[in-house]
Amino acid sequence: MNGKMITEYCLAKKGALEDFPFGPDVLVLKVASKMFALISERRNRLNISLKCDPFLAQDLRQRFPSIEPGYHLNKKHWITVVVDGTIPDHEIYWMIDHSYELVLKGLTKQERESL
Repeated sequence: MNGKMITEYCLAKKGALEDFPFGPDVLVLKVASKMFALISERRNRLNISLKCDPFLAQDLRQRFPSIEPGYHLNKKHWITVVVDGTIPDHEIYWMIDHSYELVLKGLTKQERESL
């Protein structure tokens, strides 16, 4: 799995947009005005930060050593996945779906209807 595959998967989500509010090195994917994924490289490794249910985040960090608390984000509600081949692709796609759904649920009714 690479950054292009992850970006294409995220952008295929209904209403997904890409932005660079933190500079050219961090791709932010949003639904409406809310972030659901941040893609960057740190220490020559691809990272994707995703919103996550706090209980699930704790479980994922215990199961996968390459999942850390959200880098420069709320550590309770975000995880950062180091894409190093140790997590199956389908699991990463599932985490992206989970993040997107959490953010979608948090949108106002008007924002959801506009999608």
